[in-house]
Amino acid sequence: MEKLKIGVLISGSGTNLQAIIDEIEAGLPVEIVSVVASRPDAYGITRAEEAGIPVLVLNRSYYEDPAAADQLIVDTLQAAGARYVVMAGYMRKVTPVMLDAFPDRVLNLHPALLPSFKGAHAIQDAYEAGVKVTGVTVHFANEDYDKGPIVAQEAVTVREGWSLEELETAIHQVEYQIYPRVLRALAEGRVCVGEDRRVSVAEPA
Repeated sequence: MEKLKIGVLISGSGTNLQAIIDEIEAGLPVEIVSVVASRPDAYGITRAEEAGIPVLVLNRSYYEDPAAADQLIVDTLQAAGARYVVMAGYMRKVTPVMLDAFPDRVLNLHPALLPSFKGAHAIQDAYEAGVKVTGVTVHFANEDYDKGPIVAQEAVTVREGWSLEELETAIHQVEYQIYPRVLRALAEGRVCVGEDRRVSVAEPA
């Protein structure tokens, strides 16, 4: 099977990037052709370099013109041959420049069951709301923040007495599993976005 070529966007520690790298080493038919970091102090840069993946490092000054920053990212990813863009803890809102260059091919990971608890503090918001079930969503990004077509979701039951940190740990463990599963489905051609903007994912052959 031809490997699915992806670019990964990060802003921080890169734990989801590492989870994908680990799954690739275990046989996931995916190749990370480029990593883009929005901050020069992101530890994910080290993870990418240790895996031999080219890295484009940006900083705040690049994002003074968000469209220009996205054009640089698009040019870099397209030159590397990326078919999909995978946001893994990327804390910048992408612009139409990227969305138009990769239509229905920009993935985002959100630590809640969308449409509930949108935004940058989803885990804390869910915890403070006292919900008994939250989870993780993988969706295609669009111009509406955290509102693109949903590809996959997995629930996390909030155990009695859990601290916020324990919930965060449980959410992250699901993230490390669900993203590689979605990437495998994409690599195997099992993901389809319908005219109604709903996503169907076929079972493995």
